[in-house]
Amino acid sequence: MAAQADPDPGTGRRCCTLTSDEDLQHLRHQQLRVAVNCNDKVLMGDGSPRPSARARPPPPPRYLGSCCRGSGGGAAGPRSPAREGELVSGARQSSPRPEPPARSRRTFLKPSSRSSMAPPLPASRKRAPRGGVAASAVPLASAPRAAGTGTAAAAMEEFRQAYARLCAAPQEAVLRRLRERGAAPGRGCLDLAAQSLSLETCGALGRLLPGAAPFTELVLGDCGLSEEGVKLLLHGLCSNSTVKSLDLKGNNLRTVGAEALGKLLQQNRSIRSLILEWNNLGVWKEGFSLFCQGLEANNVLQRLDLRNNQINHQGAGELAMALKENACLQELDLRWNNIGLLGGRALLNCLCSNKTLKKLELAGNNVPSDILKAVEQAVDHNRDRATILSEIQNRTHILTKEVLSLKDEKTRQFLDMMDTIDRQKEEITKSGRVSAARLCQLQEALDEQHSIMNSLKAKLQMTEAALTLSEQKANNLKEQLKVVKQEQASMAERHSKELQQQKQEGAAREDKLLRDLSAASEKNLLLRNQVDELERKCKVQQDQLFQLKQDLTNTTAELKLRAVQAEERLEMEKKRFKQSLEDVESLRVKEVDHMTQHIETSERSMQDRIQRLEAIRIALEEELSQVKAAALTERGQAEEQLIKVRNQTRLEEQQRFEHLEEKLRMMTEARDEAQNCCLKQKQMVADAQAKANQLSLQADGLRRRLEELQQDLNSKEEEKVTEVNKVKVELQEQIGHLQAERTAQDGLREKIAALERQLKALSSNHREALLDKEGEISILMEKLRIREADISRMKEEEAQRASFLQNAIMTYVQGSPLGTHSSRK
Repeated sequence: MAAQADPDPGTGRRCCTLTSDEDLQHLRHQQLRVAVNCNDKVLMGDGSPRPSARARPPPPPRYLGSCCRGSGGGAAGPRSPAREGELVSGARQSSPRPEPPARSRRTFLKPSSRSSMAPPLPASRKRAPRGGVAASAVPLASAPRAAGTGTAAAAMEEFRQAYARLCAAPQEAVLRRLRERGAAPGRGCLDLAAQSLSLETCGALGRLLPGAAPFTELVLGDCGLSEEGVKLLLHGLCSNSTVKSLDLKGNNLRTVGAEALGKLLQQNRSIRSLILEWNNLGVWKEGFSLFCQGLEANNVLQRLDLRNNQINHQGAGELAMALKENACLQELDLRWNNIGLLGGRALLNCLCSNKTLKKLELAGNNVPSDILKAVEQAVDHNRDRATILSEIQNRTHILTKEVLSLKDEKTRQFLDMMDTIDRQKEEITKSGRVSAARLCQLQEALDEQHSIMNSLKAKLQMTEAALTLSEQKANNLKEQLKVVKQEQASMAERHSKELQQQKQEGAAREDKLLRDLSAASEKNLLLRNQVDELERKCKVQQDQLFQLKQDLTNTTAELKLRAVQAEERLEMEKKRFKQSLEDVESLRVKEVDHMTQHIETSERSMQDRIQRLEAIRIALEEELSQVKAAALTERGQAEEQLIKVRNQTRLEEQQRFEHLEEKLRMMTEARDEAQNCCLKQKQMVADAQAKANQLSLQADGLRRRLEELQQDLNSKEEEKVTEVNKVKVELQEQIGHLQAERTAQDGLREKIAALERQLKALSSNHREALLDKEGEISILMEKLRIREADISRMKEEEAQRASFLQNAIMTYVQGSPLGTHSSRK
């Protein structure tokens, strides 16, 4: 929830009302639609990038003593009119300094979980080992470039390979996040939040970030970055040209980090959003002044988040000096700091010269309500001025577009007219040339026709002479034709007599040949019927073989399914056991949070619990080794026909065991983190005791508060004792469950052995049946081969007979007078 100043319809004043995050998103999208038309450089409607899904919830409304427009935070849930009235009345009065939000407890197994009532503290920073990584950045030629690759996924894969190549021992979590980012290239975000980045990883990323990177958003919240690691990362980002959003919340940055941030703001020209929540930058005055100098020189940044950074009135004054010169920042979040009256006045004075800041949140800073109202009015004035400027830019943009369109139309019309004139001129010249060429062609055609007429006259004279000669030859030919016709008539009579005789002889021979062919066709039909019967028998035998193979595959599939079901049961039991271990671990983390005053007793209980977990882990490792040995012995007794199936199951078991080992490694890391947290909490308790000794000299009201807190601690101690007893009882129950699960696993092993024996018996039976069928198949194949040899021999005999008949017919036809007559022709 966020507080926003809405105009009162009755008085015209602005009052503080609550709006949900969805309403803020809707307003931002509306501003985006307006701003895109007027200025292409704006990222979103208010200059801020889209809020990520991991955004932390705002502080509860009980800490909002004062609010300005667009600031604050409220409890999640529906908005009630009574609550709005309370908040409005609280905004009109001068707000006392609110209490800071309670630090939320962070679980170590699930870093993404956040408290729903207050902004969380950063995770305990885990220092990376020093040395071994050079601070110099890799030259531009060696870093991967996303623009040189075809797709974003290929660019991210190249980035991941380059990281693995630069790191001697790359972190598996970072590689997994890079691989997930390559599988979903449309997001444009590299999320490494809650990953304890080592110094070597920071150095490698610092070498890869200069230039163009395959993502536009970099999330490094709660990463426990060291001073050197932050310096290397920010040095690489100084020359980056694609990252537009940077999240460094919860990293406890110090003087070196603030100095590196100032240098980043001076040199980088692409980052639009910078989140620095929970970093305590205001504690280090020199570093914060360098950061403010970088902000003053920056002309790109549009959104800056400095919540919970312990910025006092001096830091606010330096921020105000930087804002006087800065002309691009549109959103500044300073909630939950120590700005006070002087800091509020300095920020109010800087708004007189800064006309670009549209949103300034000062909730939880002990700033009087009149200064908040003045700041709200100044921010509203800047917002109205920005809207007016955007409207003016829209109108000027529209007018320039219209003027340019008119100019384009006029130039287009002028060019069209010039083109038409040029075309007409070209057509006239072309028509003149065509007419001249046509005249020349006509003259040449006339000359050719005159020459043709002369040649035709000469040909006519020659043809007349030839006609006289041809008439004489025609008379001679007529006489010769008469003689030839008489001879042909006599020859035709002789040939007709010979043809009648040949026809009679040919008819007798054809009858004989037809009888022989009918006998041969009957023999062929008998042979074909025999062949069809043999083929049907072969098909029946092949169907029987196929049915036997299907039976064999079905039995093997059933055995595989039984084995898979047994493995799934084992996996479910293991998952249940792992879930119980995770529950025990979460209970242990809760106990660590409650142990504030009695740290010595909590250390002993934690050590006992760690020893129990170690014993459980050793027992699990022993069980895993026993399972591996049993699996290996069972695999060694497998048959040759099931080798492939056994190999596949072996690979799957190895993957499961690797997964279990990875889980055990993660548990040990969680235990180490818990120990580190205990040590740091010791230090924090010592610091708290020192502060308590100093605060004991203050008012009696604080003493009464301490007594109340002591009573609460006693009640919490009693609750802790009851919870410890509950945990002991639960552990005993889990031990009983584990023993029952072990007996169930033994029963499953016996069942698997029985299934293996059944499988061996079935495989031997199938092998014998296959051998019998193979013998029958070989016998049938031998019979088929003999029948095929007989068929081929019969076909060869028929072919020889047919060739003999054909030769006889040919010899008969050639020996007859009809054949001699046809050969003469």
